[in-house]
Amino acid sequence: MADLAVVEGPYLQQVLDHSYPVWHDGLTRAGYGRYYAAQVATPWGQGHLQRLALVEKGEVLASAKLYAFDAMLDGHPLRIAGIGALFTAPAHRGRGHARALVEQLLEQAAGDGVDLALLFSIIGAEYYSRMGFEVVATTDLSLRVIEDTRRGAPMTLVRAGEERDLADVAALGRVRAERYRVHLDRDRDFLRYAIVKKRLLAGLGPSGHRELQFFIAEEGASAVAYVVVTVRGGAWVLEECGDRDPDGARVGAILQVLIARDPSAARPAISAWLPAGFRPPQIEVLGGQPSPEIMMMRALRRPLPRLSTPGDLLFWHGDMF
Repeated sequence: MADLAVVEGPYLQQVLDHSYPVWHDGLTRAGYGRYYAAQVATPWGQGHLQRLALVEKGEVLASAKLYAFDAMLDGHPLRIAGIGALFTAPAHRGRGHARALVEQLLEQAAGDGVDLALLFSIIGAEYYSRMGFEVVATTDLSLRVIEDTRRGAPMTLVRAGEERDLADVAALGRVRAERYRVHLDRDRDFLRYAIVKKRLLAGLGPSGHRELQFFIAEEGASAVAYVVVTVRGGAWVLEECGDRDPDGARVGAILQVLIARDPSAARPAISAWLPAGFRPPQIEVLGGQPSPEIMMMRALRRPLPRLSTPGDLLFWHGDMF
């Protein structure tokens, strides 16, 4: 009979050894372990992230990360359990261990008062649909930054973001999120976790393989707009952004400044999840396609909200787990 256990000590080494070939993302095995350890050591990670597994006779059968998200639904608090990194040890595949683990995690979450479960599937929707999860549509947008014909930078004060800016960034996000039915409560600790996680992945990986950029527009010593961008080769992912201006003009200006740093360089391919109604005037949407990472939700204690329009949900690419 398999038991549910916290993944630590020898169990953690088993999970990291088995999952490393699948999810290393350019890290060494040692770097892969350090990457996870640093995430759970952040203030947000300590209280909101743990790894659990089904174990039997000292062996891990299947494991997953369990995230505890605070969120809002129609102005009321909502608790969400996020399930990520679901993995079955190679020697134990084909026996239903992953499904059994998910069901135990969700049963426990519901008993603890969690309202909804959330995950992202890279294997299609059918497997998780059989467990009661429903697809929430997300779109990868392809963007182009509109530039001056001289490829110069606008007169906007832009600098690298710092720890002291996170309170302003959280406030910007909170104001924008109020217009959407469902959104995460992205407080200062959560923002720090999200940025640190991506910086760790860049810093622990091969030199030049990936870069995380966090820039703000400043007025009166306060951050009034920001962008977080992952750079990999000739591609940028706009992980998240925010602006005191409803139309996002400062976000567009920041991107123009970043592009103008090297006027002769080829322009990057830029992708993003932009919330409905947020289209900075300096950005042209070239097209969109369904995200390969399929967002799926399952009701635990209350009916699943019907997210029938793009304006119902605010979820940034950088929040994906």
